[in-house]
Amino acid sequence: MKATNGEKIFYAINYLVLGLIALTCVLPFIHIIALSLSERSAVESGHVFFWPVGIEFTAYKIFFLASPAMSAFKNSVIITVIGVVLSLLGTILAAYPLSRSYLMGRRYLVLGMVFTMLFSGGLIPTYLVIKSMHLIDSYWALWLSGFISTYNMLLMKSYFENIPHEVQEAARIDGCNDTSLLIRVILPLSLPMLATLALFYGIGFWNSFMNVLMYINKSELQNLTVVVQGMLQKNDLLNSPTLNLEEQATVATEMVKAVGVVVMVVPMLVVYPFLQKYFVKGVMLGSVKG
Repeated sequence: MKATNGEKIFYAINYLVLGLIALTCVLPFIHIIALSLSERSAVESGHVFFWPVGIEFTAYKIFFLASPAMSAFKNSVIITVIGVVLSLLGTILAAYPLSRSYLMGRRYLVLGMVFTMLFSGGLIPTYLVIKSMHLIDSYWALWLSGFISTYNMLLMKSYFENIPHEVQEAARIDGCNDTSLLIRVILPLSLPMLATLALFYGIGFWNSFMNVLMYINKSELQNLTVVVQGMLQKNDLLNSPTLNLEEQATVATEMVKAVGVVVMVVPMLVVYPFLQKYFVKGVMLGSVKG
């Protein structure tokens, strides 16, 4: 159907507003990338905006050689990958029983979980519990404290409930029990939700900051977020004995800080396209025949 003049104006305004919002998100990151790749003189004189002035990779070399960035990056990967797997597993095992109408006391269990979204034990009691379990300086303190998000669990529960009952009944007629039904039918049809929650959990674990500060005291176990935050506060990275005078002279502190921000953001930008394909609607099209 042909759009009216009013609809065309409405769409044009929408595209303009959304484009401006997108620019406010993208341009600062482009500016940071340009800073990390530019020459020191251009950065210090304020001539760098959205395009590097003289391509230089020395700041990246200094970031990875003169700071514990490589070790922190490895720690972030370990925290994120294992944390996502454990959290997804826990979320699935909590959401699936609660999505079954024949579970006794289901309503009260859901209400109890929703209660935790409104009221929590607090920072100090949580720390004392983690400490009493001897999990300080252990990644289990991070994984267990963020094991299941109630909000994510409710999203998955609702998704499971919306899967057509005809598909589930057909599987039960073929001899599937609850375990087989979950693994062979429910989860394959829930890939969009699993990918979405994996992204939510992944961003949460990758950007872990307060939990790492509270529970991880050993510097060799800290993640990239804490290391980059420490770099942004301190200006002594260029005074490292591992750097020669030439390297110190060609890089400004702002350039190394920009590299830290880029290294923090890029991994999530790389992972997202691989998960985006599961967001496409219509995964269950054709799953019900008849």
